[in-house]
Amino acid sequence: MHENRVVITGLGIISSVGNDVATFWQALKEGKSGVGPLTTFDASKFDSRVAGEVKGFNPALGDIDFKEARRTARFVQYALVAAKQAIVSSGLDLDKGNKERFGVLIGSGIGSLHTIEEEHKIFLTKGPSRLSPFLIPMLIVNEASGLVAIKYGFKGPNSCVATACASGSHAIGDAFRIIERGDADVMITGGTESCIVATSLGGFCALKALSKKNDFPQKASRPFDKERDGFVMAEGCGLVVLESLEHAKKRNAPIIAEIIGFGMTCDAYHITAPDPEGEGAGRAMKLALADARLNPEDVDYINAHGTSTKLNDKIETFSMKRAFGAHAKKVMVSSTKSMIGHALGAAGGMEFVVCCLSIRDGIVHPTINYEHPDPECDLDYVPNVSRKAEVKVCMSNSLGFGGHNASLIVKKFDK
Repeated sequence: MHENRVVITGLGIISSVGNDVATFWQALKEGKSGVGPLTTFDASKFDSRVAGEVKGFNPALGDIDFKEARRTARFVQYALVAAKQAIVSSGLDLDKGNKERFGVLIGSGIGSLHTIEEEHKIFLTKGPSRLSPFLIPMLIVNEASGLVAIKYGFKGPNSCVATACASGSHAIGDAFRIIERGDADVMITGGTESCIVATSLGGFCALKALSKKNDFPQKASRPFDKERDGFVMAEGCGLVVLESLEHAKKRNAPIIAEIIGFGMTCDAYHITAPDPEGEGAGRAMKLALADARLNPEDVDYINAHGTSTKLNDKIETFSMKRAFGAHAKKVMVSSTKSMIGHALGAAGGMEFVVCCLSIRDGIVHPTINYEHPDPECDLDYVPNVSRKAEVKVCMSNSLGFGGHNASLIVKKFDK
């Protein structure tokens, strides 16, 4: 039984194509790629040497001073800056309101591998007495939620989701439920990730999951294209302010869209490979539609998980056909990862921001690098060029290692 309606009033973003919402959205509309040669370490010995790195990031924009930045993991810094963006854009007056009913729920798939790498070197060369006292606080995934709450004094529900590439979407879905059932008025939610380090790159290379198109970095991520050969590692953060409609109306908040549906399932099939029939992902979409009380025909746009791997794109296409039937051929589908790469636990948060912007502006960004049609991926992927279209309802999908599936539905706000 739905209780409180839940609306989106603020957005924040850190990405490989821009570190604020306006820059990010303009780049996506223009089909610009943020993927390039990996620069943060020597990747010459790796099979994959490209990434969607965040560029020109300034922690001070999140009120993080130099001393604080040294003891705060980068994925947490991203969350602090994106949270400030989202709060400012929402118009929340933090001197008013009951902060016991303001919460934070931010997902991250991995946390700070960089901290583990650096501190392990110190351990091996200088011994345990030289380890940083900030080692544990810097590496654990819940620190993004914790430090955002500390920064703003939010004393309501506070949690963290770690479901691999579905983390950001699960976080938003869980925050939606918290407000819907009346346990909070406001939630800062989404996903953050920064783990482009040698260990993770090597691990994903060992899985044969990454693109080897090193000579053409901006062409490496090509979801649903027949020549796709793996995903591109990326980093970033996407956060939103969710509010109960009642709370938003009381303060005349700028309502961007309304979240109305959430579905989550497990493939229960394999630790990395998706169910070959797409049953789990398709069922998550059906559950989200049922939760939103919508028919498949009501959905205008699907922001796909669309990783650019051989298996994922084919099986996600199967799952969309399972959930949407004949309408699957008519609904617009695009992959943000074609431009920004795959930011793992942050991806769902970033893509949910995209859905809100598509509804706000009536634009669906393209799936770039779609050059060779794949007969097994035969939907309308909005190839290469943005499309102006009224978007009343859109779905955002995330599928994570371990068989985790999440589908969110957001719609144009109607009084």
